[in-house]
Amino acid sequence: MKKTYILDTSVFLTNYNSIFSYGENDIVVPLKVLEEIDKHKSRQDGVGVNARNTIRILDSLREKGNLHKGVALSEEKGILSVRGYDPFDLPDDFDLSTADNQIIGTAITEGKKIPDTEVIVATRDINMRVKCDALEIPCEDYVPHDAVSMTDGLYIGFATHLVDDQTIDRFYDGEQIYLDESDIQLYPNQYVMLISNTNEKKTALAKFQRYDFSLSRVSKFKNGVWGLTPRNKEQMFSLDLLMNPEIPIVTLFGRAGSGKTLLALAAGLEQVLEKNTYKKLVVSRPIQPMGRDIGFLPGSLEEKMIPWLMPIQDNLEFLMGDNKTTLEMYFDNGTIQMEALSYIRGRSIPNAYMIIDEAQNLTTHELKTIVTRVGEGTKIILTGDVEQIDSIYLDETTNGLSYAVERFKTTSLAGHMQLMKGERSKVASLAAKIL
Repeated sequence: MKKTYILDTSVFLTNYNSIFSYGENDIVVPLKVLEEIDKHKSRQDGVGVNARNTIRILDSLREKGNLHKGVALSEEKGILSVRGYDPFDLPDDFDLSTADNQIIGTAITEGKKIPDTEVIVATRDINMRVKCDALEIPCEDYVPHDAVSMTDGLYIGFATHLVDDQTIDRFYDGEQIYLDESDIQLYPNQYVMLISNTNEKKTALAKFQRYDFSLSRVSKFKNGVWGLTPRNKEQMFSLDLLMNPEIPIVTLFGRAGSGKTLLALAAGLEQVLEKNTYKKLVVSRPIQPMGRDIGFLPGSLEEKMIPWLMPIQDNLEFLMGDNKTTLEMYFDNGTIQMEALSYIRGRSIPNAYMIIDEAQNLTTHELKTIVTRVGEGTKIILTGDVEQIDSIYLDETTNGLSYAVERFKTTSLAGHMQLMKGERSKVASLAAKIL
């Protein structure tokens, strides 16, 4: 049965193409939503982009007909209308002073106009969903670009596989070992722990590339880089990805204290200052709200970035042995650069080792803007913790980092690793686990 969806402001500010996500069902945009969107159109972040593009799309539809009466989105899609509410349709004690209630009011009015059609409110606002449920109005969450249905389903970059005892011996003897696609599904640059089917303590760590390629050893960076030694297998796998110039896109998941940022920086310093694989180390992280708050801080661009990038600077000082003079020299000559993501659009960054920290706070649009800036010879590392998201429009499965992991996992140009264990301190590990 055909349905009618009432779209809340939060839906449009999450994805400006949301109106095309409902198939043949009809869409109603409350008038209050247009007013709310207008308040966000001047923002210079992903929310502002969505607000401006929403207005452009509605304006293009307006040219095809009357938005109040309804305009067909396409031959395969439903009708989009922009409607208000009738206060006489609403309960006497219904408070219309809030935007949410006016949007709910539109749903109530539409439901009375078309009693034979199910009217559903779509919103990312949890409280609005609670209100709708209390008023017995059908309500759904809107989940754009949902990488996976649950965070447990996110690709982690590592798998275990049972093999014959002799297979592990042959692997250690240097023989070529191949895996069968019918036995285990793996992706390029995924790591595998081979486990003996007769003795679970007998294992071997290997790296998978393709089914027609033999497994390779991954003990090359067991002793670490830049004075930093991996403390667990996931950290060793991460270094293997970070130090490989043939894998230009690396994503690292990990809870606070798992070492993802420190490993990325250590590998960057090694390849920029020692091996000269790249000309410079570029580091940045999203600013919440991205591209706005930085303007209210005093000083130059570099001085404005200091509060946001202080965690990065702390890690760099640690890796440089607290030698601030040398670190400042690398900053001064441009070998190490702190960049504001707000001003990255239109740039091309070649021959650089680029780290985007806290990438879980990026929208998919912002992620695309950043990754498409990567020039020839540049390696980009996206690090983050999907359990610590600051943006109200993102969650564990819809943020840019999760989206990148799922979209890039099938290509040989990318690698991913989820760091499971916290190594900062016992207190940090405990806090990440139970708080």
